[in-house]
Amino acid sequence: MLTDPASTPAQDTEPNRVQADDAVMSRRRAIFFFSVIATIAFAIALMIATLSSGGFDLLDALLTLCFGLTLPWTVIGFWNAVIGFALMRRHRNPAAVVCPLEGDPPHALTAKTAILSCIRNEDADRVVRHLDLMIQGLQQSGYGQAFEIFVLSDSTWSECIEAEEAGVKRLRERWSPQVSIRYRRRLDNPGFKAGNIQDFMTRWGDDFDFALVLDADSLMAPETILSMVGIMQRNPRLGILQSLVVGLPSTSAFARIFQFGMRLGMRSYSLGSAWWQGDSGPYWGHNALLRVEPFRAHCRLERLPGCPPLGGWILSHDQVEAVLMRRAGYAVRVLPLERGSWEENPPTLVEFVRRDLRWCQGNLQYLRLLGTPGLHPIGRVQLVLAILMFIGSPAWVLFMTLAALQIGRVPESGPMFDPIFGWSIFALVMSMVFAPKLATLGSLLLSRQGRADFGGGLRLVAGAFGEILFSTLIAPVMALAHTLFMGGLLFGKAIVWSPQRRDTHRLKVMHALRRLWPQTLFGLAAMLWLISTEAGGAVLVSPFIVGALLAVPIAVLTAWPDFGAWLARIGLWRIPEEVDPPDLIRSLGLPASARQRGYVPATDQVAADSIGGD
Repeated sequence: MLTDPASTPAQDTEPNRVQADDAVMSRRRAIFFFSVIATIAFAIALMIATLSSGGFDLLDALLTLCFGLTLPWTVIGFWNAVIGFALMRRHRNPAAVVCPLEGDPPHALTAKTAILSCIRNEDADRVVRHLDLMIQGLQQSGYGQAFEIFVLSDSTWSECIEAEEAGVKRLRERWSPQVSIRYRRRLDNPGFKAGNIQDFMTRWGDDFDFALVLDADSLMAPETILSMVGIMQRNPRLGILQSLVVGLPSTSAFARIFQFGMRLGMRSYSLGSAWWQGDSGPYWGHNALLRVEPFRAHCRLERLPGCPPLGGWILSHDQVEAVLMRRAGYAVRVLPLERGSWEENPPTLVEFVRRDLRWCQGNLQYLRLLGTPGLHPIGRVQLVLAILMFIGSPAWVLFMTLAALQIGRVPESGPMFDPIFGWSIFALVMSMVFAPKLATLGSLLLSRQGRADFGGGLRLVAGAFGEILFSTLIAPVMALAHTLFMGGLLFGKAIVWSPQRRDTHRLKVMHALRRLWPQTLFGLAAMLWLISTEAGGAVLVSPFIVGALLAVPIAVLTAWPDFGAWLARIGLWRIPEEVDPPDLIRSLGLPASARQRGYVPATDQVAADSIGGD
């Protein structure tokens, strides 16, 4: 059962246990925040020492300020990784340590659960295929009668609407009368996805205890769904239960590399963050179970005053709903288990940038919500960190730009940088940036099963260091994209709400150049500047410059279907679902000849152009 004060029904009968749990979480959070603040202070002091070699002027102060703004996410990731690695080495089941809900199997499900598939101009065939597999598994479990399916559409494109209606008709023909399958399309979409879910809560919420929220690309194993419902049923003060979502196998080179890196960093990071967040965890908006009554009562989002981009409907609704649920006295938990909950990652760098910019605008809207009364302190911290996640990008771009200019200046009084301090801070920052991935890598290499899950130790190590190089190169691409986008927000430019293109597809050079020319221009200008000054310290900023300069070639190569297929054949950046596919993944249409080479999507079709858009 839950051991946190906001999530156990036995608060009155077990006051000593509740107080003890309060004390444990307070102690953990104090240790964590002290460690983070001390590390930030040390890094800033080291930067000041680095820049003070030739005196410390206004430019040095600005460099230090920008550097400080980039640190919070990096340092938090580092300490999450340290804690996660320690938990993995000390405990056989570290997930049960940080989330005591995990592991208790459901006995009899008495709750009624709605499965909500929230879509807008998406590939209906993919949605129907995933729902069909989940319905089949739930029916085979014997608990199918405890679930109803809702396809909640905000679609506006006629071809998508027709496909949705036809797909729902097929589902009904296959599963009626065993399963109730409803289709509702709003003529308008106020509130976007949050409004879509609240519309369900208003219309049908009285009939259900829980709601499982899915995106168009979501797929969940029936046993995972049943386990989550059982956990929620046994813990009346649990408001949101978020599964740990991992990527489905893919033949897109970009998706393969990206989701391998996410998988590598996810284990240590999620365990470490759950250790100190406790019952004030995050909610990511999909593959999560909601308790209907408190969600309907306390998590309704109002339109923010003013015009977009910071006014209007909230785009990144999930974390706001999580802090509102926690304010109402209900726990928000993440199950830090990498099984049974999947999504599809963007197949190209261009699609990845486009998705990230929508999150960027949505997270910056949190500036309007920081003063919301009654929020749990951890919830308020999470909103601040969500804002800093993107504000750190322009700070990093400005830091790198100023550093390049500083390197090229003619020193008037000795060297501009102390090389010993400079290399020390470079090593410190790089170690912290990659700590989550290195921590998980170390734990996997120490485990025979861990090595086998990723195709063997050699393939795991090669993939890890290849992904680290890749993420180093695309980091400046993303930072520059965020910076330019936030600059546009100052002049009222807002993101267009459009569907994600999910299928593997070729990216033409000119299309990539139209999207990524600012990064290319920045990289070219910075490189020419450093070459012209013959600056010996250029190596300190060259990864940033090279990544920006190579943005277009990287985007085109990693979108090339033949390259992705070749990577799948040789098994590079392989994930556990490719090494030993669960039955649900096999059911997607994975050919027997490809199971040892990589995943071949059943619906990898060029026809997606008609619904994806740019």
